[in-house]
Amino acid sequence: MTFFDKYLSVFVLIGMVIGVLIGQYLEVIPNLLNRLTFAEISLPIGVLIWLMIYPSMLKVDFTSIVNVGKSPKGLYLTWVVNWLIKPFTMFLIAGLFFLFIYRNIMDSGTAAQYLAGAVILGAAPCTAMVFVWSHLTRGNPAYTLVQVATNNLILLVLFVPIVGFLLYLIPGISDVLPSIPWATLFLSVGLFVVVPLTAASLTRAIVIRKKGLVYLNQHVIPKFSKVTITGLLLTLVLIFSLQSDLIINNPLHIVLIGIPLIIQTFFIFGIGYFAAKKMRLTHDVASPAAMIGASNFFELAVAVAIAISPVVALAAVVGLLVEVPIMLLLVRISNKTRKYFVQAAVN
Repeated sequence: MTFFDKYLSVFVLIGMVIGVLIGQYLEVIPNLLNRLTFAEISLPIGVLIWLMIYPSMLKVDFTSIVNVGKSPKGLYLTWVVNWLIKPFTMFLIAGLFFLFIYRNIMDSGTAAQYLAGAVILGAAPCTAMVFVWSHLTRGNPAYTLVQVATNNLILLVLFVPIVGFLLYLIPGISDVLPSIPWATLFLSVGLFVVVPLTAASLTRAIVIRKKGLVYLNQHVIPKFSKVTITGLLLTLVLIFSLQSDLIINNPLHIVLIGIPLIIQTFFIFGIGYFAAKKMRLTHDVASPAAMIGASNFFELAVAVAIAISPVVALAAVVGLLVEVPIMLLLVRISNKTRKYFVQAAVN
């Protein structure tokens, strides 16, 4: 785990502070950003999000899917948890807090938008960081790759209808979002999944043909890790410069948003991990399967949320803030409980 990965939450917090300061004292920057948009998507933030997503997609080898039939149970588990359970439990848990527990703390319009951000986060299973969590729990790297690849393909089909359906169910959302932003959802998936995924797949094919797979993994992909972090931090600075007034006036909201997101993370991990134990999956498959659902594809979530509303985006960004320390704790739990699982055979 790199230095930036380990202390990502600290860098996220620093980026948030810098963004708020820019929003308060250099207002010309957020004012300019608000004008540089296309189809409600901020062009500067869109470019930065490409810098985050493209390196993640470089790691995904879709040719590995041919091995799905050899050991499908771990794939069935992650598909069910990520697409039939996780988005809906996020809606229920976050809805309980934002619509009921917090009803006397924040206005209904803000609460509805925070819930929308949580829904978007919950419908995007992890793509990049899961490789880190899998490595830290001694997961099977080849199987993790297949899990990520198949979930990316499912995401292309199910992300938009699931998010659109759950947004429709949020009480009061029509007061702040007159209609479900279907065009924005489809455009976001196209721009921030299809385009970088296609570009990364072409890059993989070209580099492997000319230099080989080892060169790709040892030289090309590591070089992009700094690009990803840079894009992430600059994106956060821009987001929080746009959100500075809301944060200055409601600092407690950061904590309030984090509570249901943390509960959801532990809940989804518990479901996946317990089910894997009952299915007698080996630990090197069970742990990554549970980690994919517990963590999120925050690059996509942030991109979609920004396109909808800065308030919606705040919930997605807070999810990133709490994810790294919570996931490191889950890594520790996974490693401590390894002995209770079937172990993979040593070749």
